[in-house]
Amino acid sequence: MDFSNFKIQISKSFIDFVGIDLNSEQCQAFFEFMNLLIEKNKVMNLTAITDPNEIILKHFVDSSILIKFYGEDFFDGKKLIDVGTGAGFPGLPLAILCPTAKFVLSDTLGKRIDFLREVIEKLKINNVELVKARAEDLGKDLMFREKFDSSVSRAVSNISVLAEYTLPLVKVGGIDVLFKMDDCDSELSEGSKSISTLGGKFHVKHSYGLIKGEPKRCILEIEKVKSTPKQFPRKAGTPSREPIK
Repeated sequence: MDFSNFKIQISKSFIDFVGIDLNSEQCQAFFEFMNLLIEKNKVMNLTAITDPNEIILKHFVDSSILIKFYGEDFFDGKKLIDVGTGAGFPGLPLAILCPTAKFVLSDTLGKRIDFLREVIEKLKINNVELVKARAEDLGKDLMFREKFDSSVSRAVSNISVLAEYTLPLVKVGGIDVLFKMDDCDSELSEGSKSISTLGGKFHVKHSYGLIKGEPKRCILEIEKVKSTPKQFPRKAGTPSREPIK
């Protein structure tokens, strides 16, 4: 897809789904990000989504859908962390759109971090810090523990596990945002003990659709109402083996 067609497609998609009008610089950044993603994906497993139109919707729009529900002012001057960012979602699209916010993108795989470093250097993105670490270790590190206004995560772990990865990083009064499929009500119910134990309180579920005929998606908003007890997160690997119940 050439840039002219890409700009038409992504501009329409962002207006339709996110409610914002991208400027030329943002369109160019997303175009270069897409091309780097497709090219690097030929030699390492970054994403199963390689069609440009699907990348626009399922990666760029989906990552940016927070702006539809919270508005751009929500990010102004805030510090956010994307735990298990993978190929940079949702953190990197949000960083492109919200230059006054500060983002930390963390992942356990050095090759993914190397790819993201290449992207932010080429796109000249200066509001992103990259960290190679396990979430459990970040949650124990005083440089990161309860230092963020928000955590935003599209990680695949279930809610009980994901809450232990993310809530220790969010300051009291902040919010933990989990991207999930819309049919996650039973998973949310099962994760309620973990959420409350870690200092969170489920607040609201925002449902949305991207592609006709495909399952709807949602964003779960969890308020951080009290500090996470010192024993959490537990040592690396424990949350996934023994979720809080």
